[in-house]
Amino acid sequence: MLTRLFLICLISMSALVAVGQTIPLGSAILQDYLRREQLKGNFDKTFSFNYRPIVFSENGLDSAGLPNEIKKYLGTKLSQNKFQLSLLPIDFRLAYDHDHPDSRNDGAMIRSRGLQTYLSAGFYAEYGPVSIQLKPEFIFAENNQYQGFPEKPRHWESTWLIRYQFWNLIDEPERYGNGNYSKFIPGQSSIRFNKWGISLGLSTENIWWGPSIRNSIMMSHNAQGFPHITLNTQKPIITKIGAFEGQILTGRLEASGFNPPRTDQTFRGFIAFRPKPDDWRYLQALTFSYSPKWISGLSLGFTRWVQMYHETAKESGEWFPIFSNLFRNNESDEFGFELSQDQAAGLFGRWIWQDSKAEFYFEFAKNDAAANLRDLLVDTDHSRGLTVGVNKLFNTTDPEAYLQFNFEWTQLSQTESRFARNAGAWYHHGNVRDGYTNNGEVLGSGLGPGGNGQYLEVSWVKGIKRIGGAIERRVHNNDFRTQAFSLDFTRYWLDYNLYGFFDFQHDNLLVSISAFYTHSLNYQWEVNFDPNGSPFQYFPGKDRNNLNLDIKILYSL
Repeated sequence: MLTRLFLICLISMSALVAVGQTIPLGSAILQDYLRREQLKGNFDKTFSFNYRPIVFSENGLDSAGLPNEIKKYLGTKLSQNKFQLSLLPIDFRLAYDHDHPDSRNDGAMIRSRGLQTYLSAGFYAEYGPVSIQLKPEFIFAENNQYQGFPEKPRHWESTWLIRYQFWNLIDEPERYGNGNYSKFIPGQSSIRFNKWGISLGLSTENIWWGPSIRNSIMMSHNAQGFPHITLNTQKPIITKIGAFEGQILTGRLEASGFNPPRTDQTFRGFIAFRPKPDDWRYLQALTFSYSPKWISGLSLGFTRWVQMYHETAKESGEWFPIFSNLFRNNESDEFGFELSQDQAAGLFGRWIWQDSKAEFYFEFAKNDAAANLRDLLVDTDHSRGLTVGVNKLFNTTDPEAYLQFNFEWTQLSQTESRFARNAGAWYHHGNVRDGYTNNGEVLGSGLGPGGNGQYLEVSWVKGIKRIGGAIERRVHNNDFRTQAFSLDFTRYWLDYNLYGFFDFQHDNLLVSISAFYTHSLNYQWEVNFDPNGSPFQYFPGKDRNNLNLDIKILYSL
C-alpha cells in the first residue's frame, strides 16, 4: 500500500519538477568528511550526526560554508529560481567476495559471493516547500554458490534443529536463490513538504539513527530501504534551552522470499523448518535527541520501534503502538496481544570536544520490554545491546593533515542475564518470525543476531583524502554457539579482518577503494571433532579465508 501510494504521488507530482541537496547514506566519503570537519570546528556543531541522510536545502542545513569542491557532489544546479532543480551525482559501486559473503552497511546490495554492482542516479527539486528526490537503484549480483551451514556428519541433526530454532525466528537466507540476482527499486527517493526545518513526506530512503559510525543497533543502512511515511527534522530546532532533532515514521517491511537451506531437514522424524506467515510487517518507530544549551557538543537521545504483521495490526486496530506499553505491566493482556508485537528501545549519546578534535559516543538498547521500571533497574543487562566508540584527530607536521583514530566496540550477544531468563537473540522474535529485517537483512547492526565486534582504525586524512587501515575482530552469532555447543569452548566462529582503504578526489570523481582480508576461525562453527575424544580436548577448527574488494565512485555531472 505504501509503495503504491509513493509511486502514485511521484508520478502525479513529477510535472512540478524542473535546490536542495542531500547526501544519501551510501555516500560514506562525504559523511565521513563532514564529521571530521565538525571535529575541526569547520561544520555546524549543533548538527548531532544522530540522524542521516544529511539534507542541505532552504529548510535543511546551510551548505554555504562548504568548499566548492564538496558542494558539487551535492548536485549540479540547473535552475535557481523559485523552481529549483539539480541533478544528483551518479553513484556506482562494485563489490567482490572471493570465498563467502561478508558485506555490511551496503543498503540494497545483498550477501553474495562473487561480483556485485550497484548503480544509482537521479535529481532533486524544490518548489516552495515541496521537494522531490528521485534516485532509483539497480543491483546486480553473481550470487555464486558458497559453503554455508554444513550438513551431517559435519553438523548433526540435533545441531541443525537448533540452527533452525534461530532461522525460524528471522528472515535471513544464506543465499538469494540459485542464480544471478538483479533488482530495480525506488531507492533513495522521496516526496516531502518542508517548513521551518521540519519535513513531512513519503520516502524509500535508507535511514541511520544514532551516533555510531559502523554498528548502529536500532537503525542503519545495512538492509534495503523500505517505504515509509515520515515526520522529521531536517536540521536542529534551536530553542532557549538547546537544540532538538527527531523523527517518527510508519513503514512497510517485506520478506526476502527466500528460505534457509535444507528446508527438508528432519530431527526424529519432524521437519525443523517452519514456514513464515505470508504477510508484510507494519513498523512504527520514533527517535528524538536533545543537545543542551549549557553543555557544548553533547547530544542525548531515545529510540523505540515496534513491528507486527499487518493482519495483527488490522485485527487489533493498534495503529500507533509506538506511544503505548513501554513496560509490560502497562499491557492489559501481557501474555496475549503484546507477544504479537516485536519491539526494542534504547538510549544514545554523543559528545564532541572541538578543542581536542575528538568525540565519544554510545548506544544502549534493549531487545525485550521490561515488566516495569524496577525490573529495568534490577536487571539492566537483560536483552541489552551496546555500542561504544571514540573518534579523534591528531595534528601532524602538515597543518592541513591529521591522523585519525577510531575505535568502536559492539556487543549484541546475550550477557550472563540469560542464566536467569533467556531474552532470545537480537532482531529475532517468536511471533513476528521475519525478525527485524527487510528483504532478508537486519535493519540494525550488520553484525547480526548474537554478533559482537571490535574495530580499530588508524588513517591519514587531508581534506577529502584518506589513506589508512584497520583491524577488526568479529564474533558470529554467539547466542547460537552457546545453545548448540554449550560445553565446547572451541566452537566460536571468529573472523579477524585486516583492512586497507584509500579515498581520493580526481576532477569530478570521488573514489573510495577498500579491501580486506578475512581469516575465519571455525567457519560456520565447525571443528575437526573426534567423537571418541574428550569433550574438553582442543581440536583444530575448519578455517577459511576470504578477500573482499569494495569500490565506490561518485561522479558529479
